[in-house]
Amino acid sequence: MAKQRTIFVCQQCDAQFPRWMGRCTECGTWDSLVEQVSAKGAGGGARASRPIGGNQPLALPAIVMGDVERLPVRGSELSRVLGGGIVPGSLVLVGGEPGAGKSTLLLQISAEFAQDVGPVLYVSAEESQQQIKLRATRLGLSADELYILAETNLDTAIKQIEQMRPKLVIVDSIQTVYSDEITSAAGSVSQVREGALRLQRVAKDNGISIFLVGHVTKEGAIAGPRVLEHIVDVVLYLEGDRFHQYRLLRGVKNRFGSTNEVGVFEMVQLGMVEVTNPSLVFLAERSAGSPGSAVAVTLEGTRPLLIEVQALTSHTANAQPRRTANGFDQNRLAMIIAVLSKRVGVPLFNQDIYVNIVGGLKVTEPSVDLAVATAIASSFRNQRVDPEMVLVGEIGLSGELRSVSQLERRLNEAAKLGFARGIVPHLEPTPQIAGFNTRPVRSLTDAVRGALLGAPGRSPGEPPADAGDDGDD
Repeated sequence: MAKQRTIFVCQQCDAQFPRWMGRCTECGTWDSLVEQVSAKGAGGGARASRPIGGNQPLALPAIVMGDVERLPVRGSELSRVLGGGIVPGSLVLVGGEPGAGKSTLLLQISAEFAQDVGPVLYVSAEESQQQIKLRATRLGLSADELYILAETNLDTAIKQIEQMRPKLVIVDSIQTVYSDEITSAAGSVSQVREGALRLQRVAKDNGISIFLVGHVTKEGAIAGPRVLEHIVDVVLYLEGDRFHQYRLLRGVKNRFGSTNEVGVFEMVQLGMVEVTNPSLVFLAERSAGSPGSAVAVTLEGTRPLLIEVQALTSHTANAQPRRTANGFDQNRLAMIIAVLSKRVGVPLFNQDIYVNIVGGLKVTEPSVDLAVATAIASSFRNQRVDPEMVLVGEIGLSGELRSVSQLERRLNEAAKLGFARGIVPHLEPTPQIAGFNTRPVRSLTDAVRGALLGAPGRSPGEPPADAGDDGDD
């Protein structure tokens, strides 16, 4: 009989310790150690399986490539994120906050895939078969080859997979299934790691594509050890506020395609519906005549998106003014405010400042800096931004505008949606778009001067207001 021992494993970095500690010494997180009882020298089911590539090393020219044909999926949004379809034998991890729509999206994918390609096995460890049937009825889904298995035991689920040999398997979720070979509870570090390894082996050996649903922590990362994201082939995050109807399916890892691709969906009564032109959706309710609103062109993977950036400044008597950002990095907002105050001469020391990215989006790309700064200046001066202008550029600490990637693609998207002008960083050569006036500038001061209208109703041809003048809210 194998000798058992107790260890403590960090849920964030997978580091192991012989005794419990309040703080992990490897990654620095508090209260992340969980107790794990393991059999010394015992190996999991995945370790007993044969290697992925065989037992003999091969020279690179001698490796024979088979024809790998991707399995088709309906709709362009999911296909874009996956890189053109589902690769047979791939292991895909889908994470997201509770209520984001992971189970709804995967149930829709399962039903469509079962109708178009072949049998699908949906392994649910959180809901009964009747509950899934109820959701499918509400979504109007029906497929003869979609099979539902309500099971929490991983060994039983794997036996069913090997007997059925479906084309696609959904496991909802990896944190709620357990293996009898591991003594710790479901959701522990060892259970999650071993479960992913065994499912990876099943996928590779049988050519079955498997989608895993992953819970996320309060910090927004997928729960469990970080090695989980290294085991799988593709990592997708379903982002979006549950109080907004739009969801972003973002690819952060893809061994079969480009990373950082984004698919846009809308949550409606009949489930998740693809948004083919998200820029129009995000700008549909834009109030172009109000101060504090600017349009930026961000790049999500290979897709340019036009988004509205709103800002509001309000005089405060507090010693520490509030700086609040929704969908934008708080530290970057503080830097932009400092540059506006120091380099452009906009006194914001006594102003509460609120910045919002419309539509529930979360933007991390620095090309949105110029739109954020201009929206803040617009609200402070009570002067509206040219409604036919887009703003693209990263702001440096010296107040200069720095270049961004794929500028021509961004401006082409803006021209297609009816925008006539754009302020961009000074480049050589400047992209020339038919019917679009591109204005390159070197500094944030010049950009603010060119974007703000001097008074309500001023046409774009009239001289703009001096950006150096101070105004009241």
